[in-house]
Amino acid sequence: MNKIGIIGLGLIGGSIAKALKHKQKSTFIVATDTHIPSLQQAMAEKIIDGYTTTIDETFSRCDFIFLCTPVEKIMEIFPTLLPLLSSDCIVTDVGSTKQSIVKFMNQHEQEICFIGGHPMTGSEKTGYGASTFYLFENAYYILTPTSKTPADKLQELTDLIASLGAFPITMDPLHHDFVTASISHVPHVIAAALVNLIKDLDSSQGHMKQLAAGGFKDITRIASSSPDMWAQICSTNQGEILKVLQKMQERLSAFEHSLINHQYEDIWRFFDDAKEYRNEFSNRSPGPLIKAYEVVVDMVDEPGGIAEVATMLSQHGINIKNIGIVSNREYENGVLQILFETKEEQKQSIVLLEEIGYRVYKK
Repeated sequence: MNKIGIIGLGLIGGSIAKALKHKQKSTFIVATDTHIPSLQQAMAEKIIDGYTTTIDETFSRCDFIFLCTPVEKIMEIFPTLLPLLSSDCIVTDVGSTKQSIVKFMNQHEQEICFIGGHPMTGSEKTGYGASTFYLFENAYYILTPTSKTPADKLQELTDLIASLGAFPITMDPLHHDFVTASISHVPHVIAAALVNLIKDLDSSQGHMKQLAAGGFKDITRIASSSPDMWAQICSTNQGEILKVLQKMQERLSAFEHSLINHQYEDIWRFFDDAKEYRNEFSNRSPGPLIKAYEVVVDMVDEPGGIAEVATMLSQHGINIKNIGIVSNREYENGVLQILFETKEEQKQSIVLLEEIGYRVYKK
Protein backbone atom coordinates (compact mmCIF):
# COMPACT_ATOMS: atom_id res chain seq x y z
CA MET A 1 0.00 0.00 0.00
CA ASN A 2 1.36 3.38 -1.03
CA LYS A 3 1.24 6.34 1.33
CA ILE A 4 0.77 9.54 -0.66
CA GLY A 5 0.91 13.10 0.61
CA ILE A 6 -0.87 16.00 -1.10
CA ILE A 7 0.00 19.55 -0.17
CA GLY A 8 -2.75 21.78 -1.52
CA LEU A 9 -6.12 20.03 -1.82
CA GLY A 10 -7.64 22.23 -4.53
CA LEU A 11 -8.76 21.35 -8.04
CA ILE A 12 -5.60 19.45 -9.02
CA GLY A 13 -4.69 18.06 -5.60
CA GLY A 14 -8.27 17.01 -4.94
CA SER A 15 -8.55 15.37 -8.36
CA ILE A 16 -5.31 13.45 -7.78
CA ALA A 17 -6.67 12.17 -4.46
CA LYS A 18 -10.04 11.21 -5.99
CA ALA A 19 -8.42 9.49 -8.98
CA LEU A 20 -6.10 7.50 -6.71
CA LYS A 21 -8.96 6.38 -4.47
CA HIS A 22 -11.08 5.54 -7.50
CA LYS A 23 -8.35 3.42 -9.10
CA GLN A 24 -6.55 2.10 -6.00
CA LYS A 25 -8.77 2.11 -2.93
CA SER A 26 -5.98 0.76 -0.72
CA THR A 27 -3.84 3.89 -1.25
CA PHE A 28 -3.38 5.79 2.03
CA ILE A 29 -3.62 9.54 1.40
CA VAL A 30 -2.80 12.43 3.74
CA ALA A 31 -3.28 16.08 2.86
CA THR A 32 -2.99 19.64 4.03
CA ASP A 33 -4.63 22.83 2.83
CA THR A 34 -5.31 26.31 4.14
CA HIS A 35 -9.04 25.75 3.54
CA ILE A 36 -10.06 23.48 6.40
CA PRO A 37 -13.62 22.76 5.09
CA SER A 38 -12.04 21.15 2.01
CA LEU A 39 -10.00 18.82 4.21
CA GLN A 40 -13.05 17.97 6.29
CA GLN A 41 -15.14 17.30 3.19
CA ALA A 42 -12.46 15.05 1.66
CA MET A 43 -12.18 13.16 4.94
CA ALA A 44 -15.96 12.72 5.15
CA GLU A 45 -16.01 11.44 1.56
CA LYS A 46 -13.19 8.99 2.44
CA ILE A 47 -11.02 10.51 -0.27
CA ILE A 48 -8.22 11.15 2.23
CA ASP A 49 -7.28 9.11 5.28
CA GLY A 50 -5.81 11.89 7.37
CA TYR A 51 -5.10 15.61 7.28
CA THR A 52 -3.24 18.37 9.03
CA THR A 53 -3.35 22.13 8.85
CA THR A 54 0.44 22.43 9.04
CA ILE A 55 3.43 20.58 7.61
CA ASP A 56 4.16 18.00 10.30
CA GLU A 57 4.83 14.31 10.98
CA THR A 58 1.67 13.43 9.06
CA PHE A 59 3.85 13.54 5.93
CA SER A 60 6.58 11.25 7.21
CA ARG A 61 7.13 7.88 5.50
CA CYS A 62 5.32 8.94 2.32
CA ASP A 63 6.16 7.10 -0.89
CA PHE A 64 5.04 10.05 -3.03
CA ILE A 65 4.31 13.69 -2.23
CA PHE A 66 2.45 15.97 -4.64
CA LEU A 67 3.13 19.68 -4.20
CA CYS A 68 -0.05 21.32 -5.50
CA THR A 69 0.58 24.94 -4.56
CA PRO A 70 2.14 27.89 -6.45
CA VAL A 71 5.93 27.71 -6.82
CA GLU A 72 6.48 30.58 -4.38
CA LYS A 73 4.51 28.72 -1.71
CA ILE A 74 6.50 25.52 -2.33
CA MET A 75 9.75 27.37 -1.74
CA GLU A 76 8.31 28.81 1.46
CA ILE A 77 7.15 25.52 3.01
CA PHE A 78 9.86 23.18 1.72
CA PRO A 79 12.38 23.73 4.54
CA THR A 80 9.72 22.45 6.97
CA LEU A 81 8.87 19.48 4.75
CA LEU A 82 12.44 18.38 3.98
CA PRO A 83 13.29 16.76 7.37
CA LEU A 84 10.12 14.67 7.14
CA LEU A 85 10.95 13.04 3.80
CA SER A 86 12.17 9.46 3.69
CA SER A 87 15.09 8.59 1.43
CA ASP A 88 12.78 6.63 -0.91
CA CYS A 89 10.11 9.32 -1.23
CA ILE A 90 9.45 10.77 -4.70
CA VAL A 91 8.49 14.45 -4.61
CA THR A 92 6.70 16.05 -7.55
CA ASP A 93 4.74 19.22 -8.28
CA VAL A 94 1.92 20.15 -10.68
CA GLY A 95 2.97 23.64 -11.82
CA SER A 96 2.79 24.83 -15.43
CA THR A 97 6.35 26.19 -15.36
CA LYS A 98 9.29 24.01 -14.48
CA GLN A 99 12.68 25.77 -14.63
CA SER A 100 12.38 27.73 -11.40
CA ILE A 101 11.11 24.81 -9.29
CA VAL A 102 13.65 22.37 -10.75
CA LYS A 103 16.47 24.86 -10.09
CA PHE A 104 15.27 25.26 -6.51
CA MET A 105 14.96 21.51 -5.91
CA ASN A 106 18.38 20.84 -7.43
CA GLN A 107 19.85 22.46 -4.32
CA HIS A 108 18.58 19.42 -2.43
CA GLU A 109 19.27 16.70 -5.02
CA GLN A 110 21.48 14.77 -2.60
CA GLU A 111 18.64 14.60 -0.06
CA ILE A 112 15.50 14.00 -2.16
CA CYS A 113 14.26 12.69 -5.48
CA PHE A 114 12.30 15.48 -7.15
CA ILE A 115 10.65 15.05 -10.56
CA GLY A 116 8.74 18.00 -11.93
CA GLY A 117 5.21 17.39 -13.17
CA HIS A 118 2.58 19.28 -15.17
CA PRO A 119 -0.88 17.83 -15.84
CA MET A 120 -2.17 19.39 -19.07
CA THR A 121 -5.72 19.71 -17.80
CA GLY A 122 -7.81 21.94 -15.60
CA SER A 123 -11.10 23.72 -15.24
CA GLU A 124 -12.45 27.23 -15.18
CA LYS A 125 -13.60 26.40 -11.64
CA THR A 126 -11.21 26.09 -8.72
CA GLY A 127 -11.07 24.45 -5.32
CA TYR A 128 -11.68 20.97 -3.97
CA GLY A 129 -15.38 21.22 -4.78
CA ALA A 130 -14.53 21.36 -8.49
CA SER A 131 -12.21 18.33 -8.38
CA THR A 132 -13.15 15.05 -10.08
CA PHE A 133 -11.69 11.55 -10.27
CA TYR A 134 -11.65 11.73 -14.07
CA LEU A 135 -9.89 15.09 -14.54
CA PHE A 136 -6.74 13.41 -15.89
CA GLU A 137 -8.36 10.82 -18.14
CA ASN A 138 -6.91 10.96 -21.67
CA ALA A 139 -4.88 14.07 -20.77
CA TYR A 140 -1.15 14.59 -21.19
CA TYR A 141 0.76 14.66 -17.93
CA ILE A 142 4.30 15.96 -18.51
CA LEU A 143 7.17 14.82 -16.30
CA THR A 144 10.46 16.74 -16.34
CA PRO A 145 13.28 14.56 -15.00
CA THR A 146 16.89 15.74 -15.13
CA SER A 147 19.98 13.83 -16.16
CA LYS A 148 20.44 12.84 -12.50
CA THR A 149 16.95 11.40 -12.00
CA PRO A 150 17.17 7.66 -11.20
CA ALA A 151 15.48 5.65 -13.96
CA ASP A 152 13.63 3.43 -11.48
CA LYS A 153 12.17 6.45 -9.67
CA LEU A 154 11.02 7.98 -12.94
CA GLN A 155 9.34 4.68 -13.85
CA GLU A 156 7.57 4.53 -10.46
CA LEU A 157 6.13 8.01 -10.92
CA THR A 158 5.26 7.31 -14.56
CA ASP A 159 3.30 4.23 -13.53
CA LEU A 160 1.46 6.17 -10.83
CA ILE A 161 0.51 8.97 -13.25
CA ALA A 162 -0.68 6.43 -15.82
CA SER A 163 -2.90 4.89 -13.13
CA LEU A 164 -4.77 8.22 -12.96
CA GLY A 165 -5.87 7.68 -16.56
CA ALA A 166 -3.37 10.21 -17.94
CA PHE A 167 -0.77 9.86 -20.70
CA PRO A 168 2.62 10.56 -19.08
CA ILE A 169 5.39 11.91 -21.31
CA THR A 170 8.85 13.13 -20.34
CA MET A 171 10.44 16.40 -21.35
CA ASP A 172 13.46 18.50 -20.44
CA PRO A 173 12.41 21.31 -18.00
CA LEU A 174 13.71 24.12 -20.25
CA HIS A 175 12.05 22.66 -23.34
CA HIS A 176 8.84 22.20 -21.36
CA ASP A 177 8.74 25.89 -20.48
CA PHE A 178 9.32 26.90 -24.11
CA VAL A 179 6.61 24.51 -25.32
CA THR A 180 4.05 25.69 -22.78
CA ALA A 181 4.94 29.33 -23.44
CA SER A 182 4.17 28.67 -27.12
CA ILE A 183 0.97 26.64 -26.87
CA SER A 184 -0.50 27.91 -23.59
CA HIS A 185 1.01 30.98 -21.98
CA VAL A 186 1.30 33.30 -24.99
CA PRO A 187 -2.13 32.23 -26.33
CA HIS A 188 -3.56 33.34 -22.97
CA VAL A 189 -1.77 36.67 -23.33
CA ILE A 190 -3.08 37.05 -26.89
CA ALA A 191 -6.63 36.09 -25.89
CA ALA A 192 -6.62 38.70 -23.15
CA ALA A 193 -5.13 41.26 -25.54
CA LEU A 194 -7.87 40.58 -28.11
CA VAL A 195 -10.61 41.02 -25.53
CA ASN A 196 -9.05 44.25 -24.27
CA LEU A 197 -8.70 45.43 -27.87
CA ILE A 198 -12.41 44.95 -28.54
CA LYS A 199 -13.21 46.65 -25.24
CA ASP A 200 -11.19 49.69 -26.39
CA LEU A 201 -12.64 49.71 -29.93
CA ASP A 202 -16.29 49.07 -29.06
CA SER A 203 -18.86 51.82 -29.46
CA SER A 204 -21.08 53.15 -26.71
CA GLN A 205 -23.86 50.93 -28.10
CA GLY A 206 -21.73 47.85 -27.38
CA HIS A 207 -22.22 46.26 -30.80
CA MET A 208 -18.88 44.43 -30.72
CA LYS A 209 -19.61 42.83 -27.37
CA GLN A 210 -23.08 41.88 -28.56
CA LEU A 211 -21.78 40.21 -31.73
CA ALA A 212 -18.79 38.50 -30.10
CA ALA A 213 -20.81 35.42 -29.14
CA GLY A 214 -19.61 33.32 -32.11
CA GLY A 215 -16.08 32.58 -33.22
CA PHE A 216 -14.57 35.48 -31.28
CA LYS A 217 -15.94 34.15 -28.01
CA ASP A 218 -14.56 30.68 -28.77
CA ILE A 219 -11.02 31.83 -29.54
CA THR A 220 -10.92 34.09 -26.47
CA ARG A 221 -12.54 31.67 -23.99
CA ILE A 222 -9.27 31.24 -22.09
CA ALA A 223 -9.23 34.97 -21.30
CA SER A 224 -11.75 34.13 -18.55
CA SER A 225 -9.07 32.30 -16.56
CA SER A 226 -7.82 33.44 -13.16
CA PRO A 227 -5.77 36.68 -13.41
CA ASP A 228 -3.91 35.74 -10.21
CA MET A 229 -2.78 32.43 -11.68
CA TRP A 230 -1.75 33.87 -15.02
CA ALA A 231 0.15 36.79 -13.53
CA GLN A 232 2.12 34.23 -11.51
CA ILE A 233 2.72 31.99 -14.53
CA CYS A 234 3.99 34.90 -16.62
CA SER A 235 6.38 35.99 -13.87
CA THR A 236 7.86 32.48 -13.48
CA ASN A 237 8.22 31.88 -17.24
CA GLN A 238 9.19 35.38 -18.29
CA GLY A 239 12.14 34.50 -20.52
CA GLU A 240 10.37 31.88 -22.65
CA ILE A 241 7.21 33.97 -22.98
CA LEU A 242 9.24 36.95 -24.20
CA LYS A 243 10.92 34.75 -26.82
CA VAL A 244 7.57 33.58 -28.17
CA LEU A 245 6.05 37.07 -28.04
CA GLN A 246 8.94 38.33 -30.16
CA LYS A 247 8.21 35.63 -32.76
CA MET A 248 4.53 36.56 -32.67
CA GLN A 249 5.34 40.21 -33.30
CA GLU A 250 7.52 39.19 -36.25
CA ARG A 251 4.60 37.18 -37.68
CA LEU A 252 2.19 40.08 -37.35
CA SER A 253 4.70 42.51 -38.84
CA ALA A 254 5.22 40.23 -41.84
CA PHE A 255 1.46 39.96 -42.36
CA GLU A 256 1.08 43.73 -42.06
CA HIS A 257 3.80 44.20 -44.70
CA SER A 258 2.03 41.77 -47.07
CA LEU A 259 -1.28 43.58 -46.58
CA ILE A 260 0.18 47.04 -47.13
CA ASN A 261 1.95 45.93 -50.29
CA HIS A 262 -1.02 43.96 -51.73
CA GLN A 263 0.95 40.70 -51.64
CA TYR A 264 -2.16 38.56 -51.74
CA GLU A 265 -0.29 35.35 -52.56
CA ASP A 266 1.61 35.72 -49.29
CA ILE A 267 -1.64 36.49 -47.46
CA TRP A 268 -3.25 33.36 -48.92
CA ARG A 269 -0.24 31.28 -47.91
CA PHE A 270 -0.41 32.74 -44.38
CA PHE A 271 -3.93 31.37 -43.92
CA ASP A 272 -3.34 28.14 -45.86
CA ASP A 273 -0.25 27.19 -43.85
CA ALA A 274 -2.20 27.75 -40.65
CA LYS A 275 -5.16 25.74 -41.92
CA GLU A 276 -3.03 22.76 -42.96
CA TYR A 277 -1.06 22.67 -39.72
CA ARG A 278 -4.17 23.24 -37.57
CA ASN A 279 -5.95 20.33 -39.27
CA GLU A 280 -3.24 18.01 -37.97
CA PHE A 281 -4.28 18.58 -34.36
CA SER A 282 -7.94 19.57 -34.64
CA ASN A 283 -9.36 16.61 -32.72
CA ARG A 284 -9.51 15.54 -29.07
CA SER A 285 -6.91 12.82 -29.44
CA PRO A 286 -3.78 13.25 -27.30
CA GLY A 287 -1.68 13.72 -30.44
CA PRO A 288 0.81 11.68 -32.42
CA LEU A 289 2.21 9.91 -29.36
CA ILE A 290 -1.13 8.23 -28.64
CA LYS A 291 -2.99 7.20 -31.78
CA ALA A 292 -6.76 7.65 -31.90
CA TYR A 293 -9.33 7.56 -34.70
CA GLU A 294 -12.07 10.17 -35.03
CA VAL A 295 -15.44 10.65 -36.65
CA VAL A 296 -17.74 13.67 -36.54
CA VAL A 297 -21.49 13.06 -36.79
CA ASP A 298 -23.92 15.60 -38.21
CA MET A 299 -27.05 15.47 -36.09
CA VAL A 300 -29.99 17.53 -34.87
CA ASP A 301 -29.79 18.94 -31.35
CA GLU A 302 -32.64 17.07 -29.70
CA PRO A 303 -33.17 15.02 -26.53
CA GLY A 304 -31.81 11.49 -26.72
CA GLY A 305 -29.68 12.01 -29.83
CA ILE A 306 -26.30 11.41 -28.21
CA ALA A 307 -27.69 8.52 -26.15
CA GLU A 308 -28.99 6.83 -29.30
CA VAL A 309 -25.57 6.98 -30.96
CA ALA A 310 -23.67 5.83 -27.86
CA THR A 311 -26.10 2.99 -27.15
CA MET A 312 -26.05 1.72 -30.73
CA LEU A 313 -22.24 1.64 -30.83
CA SER A 314 -22.11 -0.06 -27.43
CA GLN A 315 -24.54 -2.74 -28.55
CA HIS A 316 -22.14 -3.61 -31.38
CA GLY A 317 -19.18 -3.88 -28.99
CA ILE A 318 -17.54 -0.61 -30.07
CA ASN A 319 -15.69 1.20 -27.29
CA ILE A 320 -15.88 5.01 -27.36
CA LYS A 321 -12.55 6.46 -26.24
CA ASN A 322 -13.86 10.03 -25.99
CA ILE A 323 -16.98 11.90 -27.05
CA GLY A 324 -17.89 15.56 -27.12
CA ILE A 325 -19.83 18.35 -28.78
CA VAL A 326 -18.24 20.58 -31.41
CA SER A 327 -19.34 23.91 -29.96
CA ASN A 328 -18.61 26.01 -33.05
CA ARG A 329 -20.12 24.78 -36.33
CA GLU A 330 -18.89 27.85 -38.15
CA TYR A 331 -15.86 26.00 -39.50
CA GLU A 332 -16.61 22.31 -38.81
CA ASN A 333 -18.85 19.73 -40.46
CA GLY A 334 -20.95 17.90 -37.90
CA VAL A 335 -21.59 18.43 -34.23
CA LEU A 336 -20.84 15.18 -32.34
CA GLN A 337 -17.15 14.25 -32.14
CA ILE A 338 -16.26 10.62 -31.28
CA LEU A 339 -12.83 9.03 -30.79
CA PHE A 340 -11.99 5.34 -31.09
CA GLU A 341 -8.85 3.41 -30.19
CA THR A 342 -8.68 1.38 -33.40
CA LYS A 343 -9.10 2.09 -37.08
CA GLU A 344 -11.43 -0.91 -37.37
CA GLU A 345 -13.80 0.56 -34.74
CA GLN A 346 -13.76 3.84 -36.65
CA LYS A 347 -14.68 2.10 -39.94
CA GLN A 348 -17.37 -0.03 -38.32
CA SER A 349 -18.94 3.00 -36.61
CA ILE A 350 -19.18 4.88 -39.91
CA VAL A 351 -21.04 1.97 -41.54
CA LEU A 352 -23.45 1.58 -38.61
CA LEU A 353 -24.19 5.29 -38.25
CA GLU A 354 -24.74 5.81 -41.97
CA GLU A 355 -27.10 2.81 -42.03
CA ILE A 356 -29.46 4.59 -39.62
CA GLY A 357 -29.33 7.86 -41.52
CA TYR A 358 -26.55 9.92 -40.00
CA ARG A 359 -24.06 11.88 -42.11
CA VAL A 360 -20.60 10.97 -40.82
CA TYR A 361 -17.25 12.64 -41.50
CA LYS A 362 -14.03 10.68 -41.07
CA LYS A 363 -11.12 12.65 -39.60
